[in-house]
Amino acid sequence: MTTQCFVAGLLSASILASFVEASVKPADWSRFRGPGGQGVSETKGIPIKFGAEENLAWKKPLPGPGGSSAIVFGDHIYVTCYSGYAVPGSPGGDINALKRHVLCLKRSDGTTVWTRDIAAAQPEQAKVRDHGYASSTPLADADRIYVFFGKSGVFAFNHAGKQLWHADVGSKVHGWGSATSPLIYKDLVIINASVESESLVALNKETGKEVWRAGGIRDSWNTPILVPVADGKTELVLAIMGKVLGFDPDTGSSLWSCATGIGWYMVPSLVNSNDVVYCIGGRTGGSLAVRAGGRDDVTQSRRLWTLNKGSNVPSPILHNGHLYWLHENLGIVYCAEAATGKVVYEERIEGAGQFYASPVLADDKLYCISRRGAVFILAAKPQFEQLARNELSDRSSFDASPTVEGNRLLIRSDKFLYCVGEK
Repeated sequence: MTTQCFVAGLLSASILASFVEASVKPADWSRFRGPGGQGVSETKGIPIKFGAEENLAWKKPLPGPGGSSAIVFGDHIYVTCYSGYAVPGSPGGDINALKRHVLCLKRSDGTTVWTRDIAAAQPEQAKVRDHGYASSTPLADADRIYVFFGKSGVFAFNHAGKQLWHADVGSKVHGWGSATSPLIYKDLVIINASVESESLVALNKETGKEVWRAGGIRDSWNTPILVPVADGKTELVLAIMGKVLGFDPDTGSSLWSCATGIGWYMVPSLVNSNDVVYCIGGRTGGSLAVRAGGRDDVTQSRRLWTLNKGSNVPSPILHNGHLYWLHENLGIVYCAEAATGKVVYEERIEGAGQFYASPVLADDKLYCISRRGAVFILAAKPQFEQLARNELSDRSSFDASPTVEGNRLLIRSDKFLYCVGEK
């Protein structure tokens, strides 16, 4: 072994060891929508006024666009991008040059620690409408980072950047692309592979080998959630066109279904309070609450309420007995009573434009990012109050949901990763 290889090995081992000793801290935001997948943080002190000259800790150029959120684990940030084909503002290029990129950055200042490039499995979907090829948010635990790139598969890396395994979950493609994010349950990584194989797929997180597969997952772009039910059990819940479905996460067995009355594909992820699950979605608009823990068709027995207002893209926030969500095209924010579905308010946010990013909640405030880079901060209470509007426009799209990083906020566009907070 050369001296250079030996030194590189020691450095890699040192980096890896620092992560193996780590565990998910309250300040970590290690998956899509943070701990529990609810978009909620207990942190305080995130600025409500910021911009290019104010409360911007750092700004990191990215090697390509993407709709995936950054995640935070230990001292590092992980984010994905794509390049080589159909990059906004650039010539179309050759689809065979399409690559995805996994970046590891220093949490302190955004400095690059390592990058890994992954060539796309061909043939890929040509010209994914509006969303590109890196829309699935990574997932991290003490041992690995997991990323999902549609038909190119699921990849696991250690925290030093070494690829550990690759798994194929299906080969189909779609004009809207692929967007669901990985979820960990015990020793499983669970993937909603609705686009790729109309399946939920559970992989062993150490080896990538398939453990179980559940079919019938159609028109579903949402990331599943884990819901506690009676007797200390947990159910895996997600939405497909027309239904909310509950599964046993240990085996993939179907447990129950509930009709939504929403006749469209389902993008927003669900939220829950204990065993009550809240669902919004569909271009036609709709929302509902259903109590998990039932069996077979629970539409009549456990569906608590329905409402004909919803959203097609951003996921909702549940806070202090109220459900909040943004309409993707109308720029309207809704607040409804979680117990009854009664709309408390619906208010148009002036100058908002479209919303694709899901809001996050911190310190009783909703941070809402429009596609054009306007960041609206609203009071999370049952009376509409806009506290601030900030601009981060860099002439690209802001489609990724923000990430809470300690008492700072990570906001990702197609060009940059911004860290909002004191320097």
